[in-house]
Amino acid sequence: MSAIGPTGLPILMDTFVRLTKAPVVSLARIRGCVRGVSSEFVLACDMRFASRENTKLGHPELGVGLHPGGGGTERLPHLVGRGRALEIVLSANDFDGETAERYGYVNRSLPDAELDGFVDALARRLGSFDRRALVAAKNLVNEVSLPPFDRLLDAFTSFGTALGWPEAQNRVRTVLERGLQRDAAFEKNWPEILGSLVEAGKKGGR
Repeated sequence: MSAIGPTGLPILMDTFVRLTKAPVVSLARIRGCVRGVSSEFVLACDMRFASRENTKLGHPELGVGLHPGGGGTERLPHLVGRGRALEIVLSANDFDGETAERYGYVNRSLPDAELDGFVDALARRLGSFDRRALVAAKNLVNEVSLPPFDRLLDAFTSFGTALGWPEAQNRVRTVLERGLQRDAAFEKNWPEILGSLVEAGKKGGR
């Protein structure tokens, strides 16, 4: 966590910042479960397109006693507004493709069968334009829409502190014991149980 990248930020944040500021356009094609740091990766991309039927996006960190630390709390308000950013972060729930589109979490959701063709066609169209104009336009949008470095660093540092909180360690241990990172079925829907995690832990300790 202490490695520093070329931007002067910790390596994870450095990777996301360099992706956002790269002189190319990044398109995220989302199909499946994209949560936590994976969500922060797609938020660092320039545009996001999701499968309407097969997408689950979210930030479950709060449910295990943590908070986003890789840019989620800094990028989401710019995309979805303060209220919806708070709903996404504080609820620790999954959001399907249709809701993510309505909120602005993704540019648009499409039927799964149309997703690949749409993103490929858009990439080819962008690739046909003059590169200097494309880079200049992206830079201008970046200047008015990106969170400042110090805010990203503050969130990353706060996340590191939160990892040491006893309640966070207990909650993380509980979801790992129940199958996180081991059980594919649990992985698909684990944010659903976060609201009852404390009660389940108490019952298990009796």
